[in-house]
Amino acid sequence: MSPTDRYRNDILAAGSDGGHAPRRPTSTPMTATPGLVVEDVTSGWVGAVVRVEKSGGMHVVVLEDRRGATRTFALGPGFWVDGAPVVLTAPKGPAAPARPSRTASGSVAVHDTPARVARGSRIWVEGKHDAELIEKVWGDDLRVEGVVVELLDGVDNLADALRDFAPEPGRRVGVLVDHLVRGSKESRIAHDALRIAPAGTVLVLGHPYVDVWQAVRPERVGLAAWPTIERETEWKLGILRELGWPAAEQADVARAWKRILAAVRSYADLEPSLLGRVEELIDFVTA
Repeated sequence: MSPTDRYRNDILAAGSDGGHAPRRPTSTPMTATPGLVVEDVTSGWVGAVVRVEKSGGMHVVVLEDRRGATRTFALGPGFWVDGAPVVLTAPKGPAAPARPSRTASGSVAVHDTPARVARGSRIWVEGKHDAELIEKVWGDDLRVEGVVVELLDGVDNLADALRDFAPEPGRRVGVLVDHLVRGSKESRIAHDALRIAPAGTVLVLGHPYVDVWQAVRPERVGLAAWPTIERETEWKLGILRELGWPAAEQADVARAWKRILAAVRSYADLEPSLLGRVEELIDFVTA
């Protein structure tokens, strides 16, 4: 007799049920609806249901944990919900498309929330491409926060724009500048413009790239690295030639940018030097 068998009929070891082993709880069927938080008993993985799909002739459920990581499990028994065992079943009828749990910036998605009334504070960017890239990655976050992104149309206009805007506490301006490196024309303009505004009402940040195109990871457009373009060559046209894309006119530049922007799926496709600057500007104007 094994040590375990020796105590099988011990009334004190078994509890107050007269020596009978406790009955195992019965698993309850439960529909795997998006957002339901479940635990896989075998692995201990806890996550919210993202979707149910067919794979290899069987139904599987995709779970996302609180860090945004996902894992796939076979649908059926072996799960717990609120401390009770369940048998996960597929939703009946056509599955509703899963709503993303994260925004493109990596923030937790907030659904069914109307855009906040615009704040007095603003984020200014140099051009249309900068604005479109920020909208694609941070647009959901900015609408929740009530932050408006406006075109500065070149850093040369910064001082005049600040005079017109007249920033003050509660009405701040965050400015994103291309090629903001020590000793550059852009850095001198930004330094002089800051003298116009009251302290603490304007924050000018920038990235080291010639153009915001370079803030997109080069592998997203089939490059190992963004090439260096000679100073006498218009930068974007030079890039297009390096890529082997049409580069005869301005319309080619516009089409190329749409192609580059389409390759950006989330913050993971951008360089950290841009990510940090934009996040800091958002924090500044929402403080």
